[in-house]
Amino acid sequence: MTLELASERVVRKPWGKSDLRPWSDLGRDGTPIGELWFQRGDPAAPEPDLLLKLLFTDQALSIQVHPDDAFARAIGLPHGKTEAWYVLAAAPGAEVSFGLNQTLTPPQLRAAIGDGTIVDLMHRQAVHAGESIVVSAGTIHAIGAGLVIAEIQQRSDATFRLFDFGRNRELHPDGAVGAATAGPAPAQAPSERLSAARLVVATSPYFVLEQIDLAPRSHWEVVADREVWILLVEGEASFDRVHLACGEAVFIDAQRVGVRVGAGAVRGLMAYVGSEPVSDLLQSPSGELHERAVDPLTSTAKALRRAPALAVNQEVGA
Repeated sequence: MTLELASERVVRKPWGKSDLRPWSDLGRDGTPIGELWFQRGDPAAPEPDLLLKLLFTDQALSIQVHPDDAFARAIGLPHGKTEAWYVLAAAPGAEVSFGLNQTLTPPQLRAAIGDGTIVDLMHRQAVHAGESIVVSAGTIHAIGAGLVIAEIQQRSDATFRLFDFGRNRELHPDGAVGAATAGPAPAQAPSERLSAARLVVATSPYFVLEQIDLAPRSHWEVVADREVWILLVEGEASFDRVHLACGEAVFIDAQRVGVRVGAGAVRGLMAYVGSEPVSDLLQSPSGELHERAVDPLTSTAKALRRAPALAVNQEVGA
């Protein structure tokens, strides 16, 4: 039975931002932060199956592809990497590249990586806050500048880079050609409304991602029979003794947790292991909302505030 306030791991990237507000107060020293990884509070705890991140982009990321499970295992990795993006903020004109605008043979893909023309073959699309995209393993993709994205993924950093927009980092043509489905991206499934409070925005064989919208001063329960991550992107709420504000996350596993919403409405993202939505994962105990004030933070809750984040150097990947 587990309920933990997630700690944050800072991952510095050349394409990142130095002002992460309102989602974080980190990065105010002028050094760009590309990603915040949410982690178990206890570093000795078993590693979760999923990885929740926030991405902050001032420049375009590299063009890249992730392997599926079969290819990953063939090269000695435990599993591949399917991910989903939820756009939290987008500057005017912000876009992503997702799949190719034509199908290439492996030799054609290798040649396009070698001469840089892969850039011209990408399918580019504008994105806006509130949109979500499932990036299945094998899909060639890139995230553009001016975006804040919440990402949920299989816990893997297996990434093959095809193009790096002048940053001169290593490319991985052999891995990319082996891992890529070099053609248009698969069609996205539509969102699915489960209730007034729950909107399924992404599904994959590995995880489900929901947008949750909770009314002011309402009372809920998370009934977790599996690994669940909840990230708040608007408002404040208490998860039993753990208080969350915007940009903070909890990890729940095999536990029933009471949720009390503050004076303002809450919007959050709830991600969990599985391939189908779980209908009774988020419940209102009496079947309706309760107008109930949130208790003040106790000394115990204050003691459970976030542990100091761990700053790390730039890593392999985007």
